[in-house]
Amino acid sequence: MKNRHRLATAGRSLCLAFTVLVVAAAASGCSERSEVVEDDGYVELGDLPALHARGAVRVLSPRVSEATGLPRQGHLARLEREFAEAFVQSQGLEPVWVWVEEWEDLIPALLEGRGDIVAALVTATPSREKLVAFSAPLTFVRERVVSRDEPPYIDSIADLVGRDVIVRRSSSYWETLESLKAEVPGVRMLAAPESLDTEEILYRVSAGEYDVTIADDILIKDVLAYMPNLRLGLALTDDRRIAWALRPDSPLLRAAADSFIHEFNPASDRADRYVGDLPAIKDRKVLRVLTRNNSSTYFVLHGQVMGFEYDLAREFAKQHGVHAEFIVVPTRGGLLAWLRQGRGDVVAAGLTPTEERSRRGQSFSRPYDYVSEVLVSRMDDSTLHAPADLAGRTIVVRRSSSYWGTVEGLRSQGIDVALVAAPEELETEEIIDAVARGEYDLTISDSNLLNIEMTWRDDVRGAFFVRDSVAHAWAVREGDVELKAAIDSFFNDIYRGLFYNVTRRKYFSGPKRVRSHATARAATSGTLSPYDDLFRRYAIQYDFDWRLVTAQSYQESRFDPSVISFAGAVGLMQVLPRTGRQFGFDNLQDPDEGVHAGVNYLRHLYDRLEDVPNSEDRLRFALAAYNAGYGHLSDARRLTAELGKDPDIWFGGVADVMPLLSKRDYFSRTRYGYCRCLEPVHYVRRIGDQYGAYAVAVQGGSR
Repeated sequence: MKNRHRLATAGRSLCLAFTVLVVAAAASGCSERSEVVEDDGYVELGDLPALHARGAVRVLSPRVSEATGLPRQGHLARLEREFAEAFVQSQGLEPVWVWVEEWEDLIPALLEGRGDIVAALVTATPSREKLVAFSAPLTFVRERVVSRDEPPYIDSIADLVGRDVIVRRSSSYWETLESLKAEVPGVRMLAAPESLDTEEILYRVSAGEYDVTIADDILIKDVLAYMPNLRLGLALTDDRRIAWALRPDSPLLRAAADSFIHEFNPASDRADRYVGDLPAIKDRKVLRVLTRNNSSTYFVLHGQVMGFEYDLAREFAKQHGVHAEFIVVPTRGGLLAWLRQGRGDVVAAGLTPTEERSRRGQSFSRPYDYVSEVLVSRMDDSTLHAPADLAGRTIVVRRSSSYWGTVEGLRSQGIDVALVAAPEELETEEIIDAVARGEYDLTISDSNLLNIEMTWRDDVRGAFFVRDSVAHAWAVREGDVELKAAIDSFFNDIYRGLFYNVTRRKYFSGPKRVRSHATARAATSGTLSPYDDLFRRYAIQYDFDWRLVTAQSYQESRFDPSVISFAGAVGLMQVLPRTGRQFGFDNLQDPDEGVHAGVNYLRHLYDRLEDVPNSEDRLRFALAAYNAGYGHLSDARRLTAELGKDPDIWFGGVADVMPLLSKRDYFSRTRYGYCRCLEPVHYVRRIGDQYGAYAVAVQGGSR
């Protein structure tokens, strides 16, 4: 979205205010979902009694259709919104979200009475304090100079003389820069386009397009995880509070907010490394979960953080009244080391308990899942049926994986198979991809991971099972006996129950997409679908060819409005309920509303891509963003430019590069992380093919 202000995408230094919302929500008896609406024009300037009379508090926030990136170091900026919901519900009121397109319009909307609280990670600057009242602090930040990690370095104010410092005028950084320029006239102030968020400005500094910028330290710490060539420089401010903004004439609402924040924000920043059993975790109200960014454990899809381990860990944390904070460890081999070092409390990453791992100062929970280990070969390799067929072949797996011991077991049985160590930073999915490309001969995969891969690729196969009934478990430090007992009890309670079965099926049992064309209907009846009238109506309203919209709906749902995807997308156009609500659509399984929501969202993505000069490429980009998420498309365009290709064209440009986002060498330095991004390339192609068939079958579809 344009002009979105993201002061703190994530950060290990966020206060515990954001981590206790589970406790607050439980205390207030709130539901997980709150009402979200457009700005309906209602004006209210009253204090808390007036809000009680209406029964709701309107919370102003920038409209978001994407997550703010993959949180690698813990907290998400979105947690402020959840904390605001918990506060409103603690008052016995309904949180009503009012989405504002432009960040700089948030405070004017508050003062005009179109909302009651601004929850947008607002920095309390002197100029803003003249306009609005601020709550007690949620956290504190310092604004720092950021440049590329190369000389000349900026270690003092004097080093800024002659440098170009670029920030948005609407940001708090501009105010800081104005004060700095009064002190050091030689600093050159440049206004960044308001369409750029802080992360994008940091990226342009990283790429050498911009010279210097200013950003909050908690945002920078997360960005450094994938832009290591940035340098965090001197602090330009003392601690500044991040707080909710309220109207100055609402002292009762402010007092209630302050009381809530003080009650549920008992601690300040935490050191990166510390240990403690379950009582200490409950005291801190944070469970640090060490994991990996891959297709089954922890990833972003359509701007939504997902994963089998992610869902399980959040449910466990919820039951114990703490917040699950996810920390991505750079290598699989480092998971247990980080645990022993006190950089996390539990490892949830699909680990198999082994004797060697159990000797290293950690213990494993009872198993929560069982899989088989499968030999993986290229699809055209039909020579492998049993272990004896492995003679003379080479299997490539990580030395730290349980697969290494499995192959050693085969070799001890006299099977002449070579064993080669894969780089520790590679996920199993990446090794499978290397087998498909012919770089590796064979590998071994857990059956559930191979099932995920086989939902979108047809160039590898599972040859035969090499080991059955392999357990997966979480790991904790050896002395954390209460935490282990709680995890064991949790898995005893949920294993093979409704929550567990639904969650496991969601990630590992999705059917492979059918890829055939369905043009017979058009050929025999002159219609494309039972919903042609809806596709025509909304395509005209949003200036698209209705046959293209129909082709997209076919790919999404096969014209079945009752379909719900594993990610929770609903209806004919497979729109996420969260996205639908932000655009004012609540009943996505209704064909009319579902089609309207989908075409509206496609238009929104198309409009965001205004920098793409060619309208056909722009539409292809919009479709790719619809399928994979705008964030992954943005990552692909950045990577395309870095590789010397044109980021503004699809064929020969982004379509060639986007599949690289499944490879660690590339996705580890992106904002949104791992993506099975060959799928959106196929998605765009299939819609194009389907549209071509529809255009021939039914005339009269141009815009």
